[in-house]
Amino acid sequence: MYRQDSCNSCDQKRRCQEIYERLGKTTGPSVACKAVLAFLLPLVVFIASLVGFERILAEVISRKELRTGLAFLLAVSVTSVLLLVVRAVNRQRGKDK
Repeated sequence: MYRQDSCNSCDQKRRCQEIYERLGKTTGPSVACKAVLAFLLPLVVFIASLVGFERILAEVISRKELRTGLAFLLAVSVTSVLLLVVRAVNRQRGKDK
């Protein structure tokens, strides 16, 4: 935890307080939506594709170990493609601005 004692003996105390006040008053766009998309979307896509591939492969492959492994690899592939597409879209948006 931060200790107030070190500020009391510091000759930059006033300047630090001004900087923290300015930082506290700054406004900017919210990053909550981007953070949710960055962390939650790949996870949801992975889980949904894993469940979907498991159900599809259950009708085709009888060995459970092979079915689970193949479903996992396919789900990782779908999630990787999603991440590549999202990166490409973000790069394209950055060029447009």
